[in-house]
Amino acid sequence: MSTARRATLAVLGAALLFGTTGTSQALGPDGTTPLGLGTLRIAVGAVALWVLARAVPRPRSLGRDPWLHLLGAIGVAGYQPTFFTGTARCGVALGTVVALGSGPLFAGILEGLWLRRRPARSWWTATAVTVTGGALLVLAGGGGARADALGVLAALGAGLSYAVYALAAKGLIERGMSSTMALAWPFTLGAALLLPFAVVAQPLGWAATLGGAVLLAHLGVATVGVAYFLYGYGLRTLDTSTAVTLTLAEPLTAALLGVAVLGERLGALGWAGAALVVVGLAMAGGLFERAGRGRAGAQEPAALRS
Repeated sequence: MSTARRATLAVLGAALLFGTTGTSQALGPDGTTPLGLGTLRIAVGAVALWVLARAVPRPRSLGRDPWLHLLGAIGVAGYQPTFFTGTARCGVALGTVVALGSGPLFAGILEGLWLRRRPARSWWTATAVTVTGGALLVLAGGGGARADALGVLAALGAGLSYAVYALAAKGLIERGMSSTMALAWPFTLGAALLLPFAVVAQPLGWAATLGGAVLLAHLGVATVGVAYFLYGYGLRTLDTSTAVTLTLAEPLTAALLGVAVLGERLGALGWAGAALVVVGLAMAGGLFERAGRGRAGAQEPAALRS
């Protein structure tokens, strides 16, 4: 199996784990809040990433590329409040569509401006197909979508935040840092930025219950630690824009789990969206395998090939 194909499968595996977040939260204990749960999730996830990296955070390592670490932390910390503000003001459906759909577009634009890598025309096509399918999936679930300018801006901020920390991690990887550590640092610093606000302003008593502990173990270890371990592996080979596009398998996973576990109904519109997501992901995966064959040896740092 080629390196590009393994990278694609790793990112898709990460997206499948991302997609379990909503179902896990729905089955979790009462009393959770989006910001409180999100903050504890990334804090536990940061610990899991350091364990998987078989390393401990050493502050002196931040001095090598401080701006990239800072950008990654801002991206991780910024995603939580902007995403939840967007879904609160616009409804879950519209807020999720704007946040998830704008992430790949921001990644493609920033990659061109920052890394001077212009995504291929076929990437835009694959992304458009996948985003359209994701939009149909989410909108088919309802969610009380409503127009709200601030909510839309917040959701766009979530998409931008995601693209920023993905690009920051990619930059650290290309400078020789291991992919897991390149993602562990943004989550560690992002959690440090959010924890004071969560502790002061959010109810966290649910975390001390058995159900809360199980929920945090799954969200932190599986949907952050293991998921971003896989995501980082894929990011070593794939361009950031493609990796972000492939994570649009997340709403497909969430929708299918909603049907299978929570008894939700998808409907014809939702199934059409699911089919489009599968087609778009297949297009993106095939595109990157061809790109990987042509560029992997030239662009992957020697430290990563060893």
